[in-house]
Amino acid sequence: MILKALCDYYDHKRASMPGFGTKNVEISFVIVIDKEGSFVRFEDMRDEKKKRGTIFEVKRPEVRSSGVNPNFLYDNGGYVMALPDISKQPKKAGIEKIKQDAFLQRIMKALKKDPQNEILMSLTSFLSKYESPGIQASMQQDSLWDEIKTNSAKNFSFRIESDLEIIAEKKELIRLDNDLQQSSDPEMTCLITGEPCHPVELTAATMIPDSKSNAKIVSFQTSQGYDSYGKSKCYNAPISPEAEFKFSTALLHLLRPDSKNKFSISNRTFLFWSSCTSAETQDVLEQGLLSLFGSRDVSPDYGIEKIRRLFNSIYSGQLNISDNDRFYILGLSANAARIAVSYWDEMPLKDFAKNILQHFEDMEIVDTRLDKKPYSGLYSIVVSCISEEKVSDCKSKMPELITKSIFSGTPYPTNMFLGCINRLRASKPLTITRAAILKAYLNRRKDNQQKITTMLNPENTNPGYLSGRLFAVIDKAQRQA
Repeated sequence: MILKALCDYYDHKRASMPGFGTKNVEISFVIVIDKEGSFVRFEDMRDEKKKRGTIFEVKRPEVRSSGVNPNFLYDNGGYVMALPDISKQPKKAGIEKIKQDAFLQRIMKALKKDPQNEILMSLTSFLSKYESPGIQASMQQDSLWDEIKTNSAKNFSFRIESDLEIIAEKKELIRLDNDLQQSSDPEMTCLITGEPCHPVELTAATMIPDSKSNAKIVSFQTSQGYDSYGKSKCYNAPISPEAEFKFSTALLHLLRPDSKNKFSISNRTFLFWSSCTSAETQDVLEQGLLSLFGSRDVSPDYGIEKIRRLFNSIYSGQLNISDNDRFYILGLSANAARIAVSYWDEMPLKDFAKNILQHFEDMEIVDTRLDKKPYSGLYSIVVSCISEEKVSDCKSKMPELITKSIFSGTPYPTNMFLGCINRLRASKPLTITRAAILKAYLNRRKDNQQKITTMLNPENTNPGYLSGRLFAVIDKAQRQA
């Protein structure tokens, strides 16, 4: 269900995502060669601060767990130029030469399929005579050689002199390699699409904060005594290459650093998206949720009333949505081996907007502060209920449970209420946020017959409510005294 929703999201956002078999990859250096395969110069593709390279849409990187497995037409300095990584101790003598040979052999396979391809002929010519004294001397005399040696872990690619594109981003060469990579394994049924396919053996890494670089949302342990019917790796649950590419690319798109479809709370990363085709509604949804769940309170110029109107427009249908538009929320957490799914929910977009509006109503309270902050964000709510100074230091599941209750419209977690009470018992001030938390929790309890309003309710005869009124009178008298 999760993977199918991610595949649908890729189809919906196809125009803003890499095409099949490709990925946006950072390239730091380009080796310029001529048509005869001779070295011309190095080009530095990094930014002014020498930290980030230029992004190119190239052949998707290979899944590496161990051994030698080169990328197509680009890779780090070890594969492209047989350069040692100065930050690591080599595990095997001469491993760089082995890597470069594997890099060349993959290109040679593509050349055999298209023997008249002039670009591949030039590239294989350069790599074949790479160790010749002439090429080595030309490279070492280049002004960038010292930078090249110290950055061998960065990605390198090639460009033919007078060509505007680097070789690795040429679509016709990528399609050529895609044809060579077709599996010869027997056909199975893809569990995502239901179509016959030659399943993938491994899935791509989709790391999240605090996870390992090779962490995945779908992975299988092998040779552990419980391989299903003798099927190892991804053959336990067959997935077609197209479906695997779609869900992993969509996941990486949602996780990108500048994504407006994610927020983090404690050690959880939440991703959200909708099936709505209206760009206006998408912008409203992203802006509203970022404001609600961002790390800071909503700014005065983007207050609670504006956000409320946005979600009212979704719920009432004033924005361009249909009854079939759905909202999806995916919670992920990192563990030692892989990425764990900590939360998943999907619902009609109108129902989601209704739940957000209900959260506004439950947390609404008369604000007596001078700055008149319109709303306490998720971080402020969590901080008001925990003993830790930072939400990131919180070890309990309280932040995740609060988030789930907001999205699903269910009662707020008991530990939120108890945490708030404990903070008050520890002589912490009764802030506007803590008062709103107590009101919201009690109003969502199913056994609470009479709701607590934002203003005084003289008709409420609940003993606790009356005691609170009496305490407020005594507190005010003490303040005035």
